[in-house]
Amino acid sequence: MTDLPKATFPQAVLFDMDGTLVDSERVWDTGIEELAELLGGRLDPLVRARMVGTNEDASVLMLLESLGRPLSEAPARRLWLRRRMKELFAEGVEWKPGARELLLEARAAGVPTALVTSTPRELAEIIIGQIGPGNFDITICGDEVDQRKPHPEPYHVAAGKLGVDIRRTVVLEDSVSGVSSALASGAVTLAIPSEVELPPDLEVLRLDTLDGVDLAYLRTLGESA
Repeated sequence: MTDLPKATFPQAVLFDMDGTLVDSERVWDTGIEELAELLGGRLDPLVRARMVGTNEDASVLMLLESLGRPLSEAPARRLWLRRRMKELFAEGVEWKPGARELLLEARAAGVPTALVTSTPRELAEIIIGQIGPGNFDITICGDEVDQRKPHPEPYHVAAGKLGVDIRRTVVLEDSVSGVSSALASGAVTLAIPSEVELPPDLEVLRLDTLDGVDLAYLRTLGESA
């Protein structure tokens, strides 16, 4: 548990992984495109856009439905995708602009940090190993909560484990699903759209990139929190 003064802001910084910390959505593109070809079809860009920010299970079901394949194939196709994604992630992922700098600044300043992802632990651990497990106080993966994003549970669980007030945290997200989860949790939410544009009617603070974003900037977000 973290013992912080109530006035502290942010009490923690909670990071999404795919598309926010690292440029891994492009890696998912490759894996899902390959699965579509294996099934004798092609990945519809609109279907892929709907997958961003969801999870592995939902993505496979969307793909099968779009290709007119029986949904009963989902378990076997999910296993294939899991094996392929492990191979692809092992090749390495790149940081999103500004993400590493902000994460390291938060760590150096003693601000608690968490990684909150819809990616299952088995896959997430590959990336966490590359970006540094010591950079996070806790990590929450998609198969470790009852309700995944866009439900607020992942962020509530993270705040609970850190012992902080979710309303005094900053969440960094890129997708509709992730932003919706963060907003519903009550966190101060900063959106950095990556692969898919956010709907214009989604009321959230947006930036084009984390490049140049620092703790001083995050503290300004607490003025109305």
